[in-house]
Amino acid sequence: MEINADFTKRVLVHSADEPWVASPMAGVDRRMLDRIGAEVARATTIVRYAPGSHFSAHTHTGGEEFIVLEGVFQDEHGDYPAGSYVRNPPTSSHTPGSQAGCTIFVKLWQFDPADRTQFCKTMTVDPGPAQGGSASLELHRDAREKVSYHHIAADTAFEITDPGGIEVLVLDGRLREGGDQLEAGAWLRLPQGQPLQAFTGNSGARVWMKTGHLPFAKPPSA
Repeated sequence: MEINADFTKRVLVHSADEPWVASPMAGVDRRMLDRIGAEVARATTIVRYAPGSHFSAHTHTGGEEFIVLEGVFQDEHGDYPAGSYVRNPPTSSHTPGSQAGCTIFVKLWQFDPADRTQFCKTMTVDPGPAQGGSASLELHRDAREKVSYHHIAADTAFEITDPGGIEVLVLDGRLREGGDQLEAGAWLRLPQGQPLQAFTGNSGARVWMKTGHLPFAKPPSA
C-alpha cells in the first residue's frame, strides 16, 4: 500500500475530513496520512482507540513516536494524557490501549535504527510578549531530524527553513499556508528545499513539527 508516498511533492491532508478505517484490532480505527507498506509500514496515521480497546503486545522493530491528541493513552509504562509526546525506539515493546478512549497521531518505522532513547515529554510553552508572540520547545534532535512544538500567538508570521523537508501537524488554532487554511488536525508535508511560510489566524495556533527527516524516508526494512 502506498499513500502520499512521493516525498518530492507538497502534501496537505485535512484529517478531520478523512474516513476512519478499521484496524485489525476491534475498536481501533485509523486515518492514514502517509504510508509505504501493509500492516508493517513506514506510516503516519491518526489512530482512535474506543473506550476499553487495546492492541496486542508487540515490539517496535522500526520505532514509534506519537502525540496524544485527546483522552489518555495507556500501556504498562504509564498513562499519557493529551499533550504527551512519546518516543518508543527500535526494539522497545508495549501493550497499548485506552480504558476511557483516546486519539493519537503516530509515526512508525521512521527512527535511526541505532536509536535506543525512550521518553515522554509534555508539550507546553508560553508564547507571551517576552517571546515575541511565538515560543518553541525542542522535543528531540539527532543527526537525522529535529522534532519541536510551537505555540504561536494570533496574527503572527510563522516561517521555518530546513533543506531536509518540513512536516507540520496543527494541534489547534489556524494557519494560512500556500493559499490554504490549516485548522486543527491538518497535516502538511513540504518537500526538501521548500520553506514553510505561514501566518496564524485570530486565535493563534499550536503545532507539532518535524524537520530534516525526508532524506531518510524509505520503506520498512525486512
